[in-house]
Amino acid sequence: MVEDDRELLRSILLYFNEFGYICETAKSFSDAEDKISEHEYDCIILDLGLPDRNGLDLLPVISRKNNDTGVIILSANSNLDDKVKGLDMGADDYLTKPFHLSELNSRIKSIIRRKKQQGTNILEYNEISINTDSKEVRVNDQFIRLTKREYDLLLYLYYNRNRVVTKTSISEHLWGDFMDAADSADSVYSHIKNLKRKLGKNGPGDYIKSLYGVGYIFKDD
Repeated sequence: MVEDDRELLRSILLYFNEFGYICETAKSFSDAEDKISEHEYDCIILDLGLPDRNGLDLLPVISRKNNDTGVIILSANSNLDDKVKGLDMGADDYLTKPFHLSELNSRIKSIIRRKKQQGTNILEYNEISINTDSKEVRVNDQFIRLTKREYDLLLYLYYNRNRVVTKTSISEHLWGDFMDAADSADSVYSHIKNLKRKLGKNGPGDYIKSLYGVGYIFKDD
C-alpha cells in the first residue's frame, strides 16, 4: 500500500488484515521504491499524490522488478488523462477516491487470479489441490486442515515451485513488516515441519526439500 494519507492507510490495513492479506506500507515515493526494489509483491496499491514525487514514476520501477506484480492506482483526481497514462504505463486498474473497500478487494482478487492463476481459483500440483476462494486444501481428494500460516506458506511454495526460497524470504512473506516480532528461523522451520506432516498423511510425495544453509525448494522429483 503506497499511500500518504495515514487515516485512509489505517482503514485499508484494518480491512485487508481481516481477509488474511499480508500488507506492507509506504508513505512516500522513496520508501516505496526501496521496498519494491528489495521485495516481490502480488499486488501494489499505488496513490499518485505522494509528498515527494508523482506515484506514476513508480510504474517503471515495478515493471523492471517483476511483471507479475499487479498494480491498482488510487487517486483523488478523476482526470481521464491521468487514468489513461497510468494504464498505458503498465497499471492494471484505476480507482478514484472515495471508493468502497469491498470494491478494491474484488479488484485485487481479480488481478491476483489473472496474474498468478491464469483465471482459475483451483491450483493443482499432482495430488494436491488448493481452492484459493474457499482456502481449502485437499490431498488425494481428502480435506487437510491447515492454519492460516501453513496455508500462506503452501501457496508461497506453490507459486515459487522449482525455485529455491530462503528462510528470510519466507519470513518476510508470512509476517511482512512484523517479521522481527517472530523468531523467524525457528518459526519457519516449525511451519515447514507441520505442513510436511499434514500433507504427508494422505500420501503425497515429499515435495518440500530442505537445502542446508540455503532454504527450501518445492518440486517433484
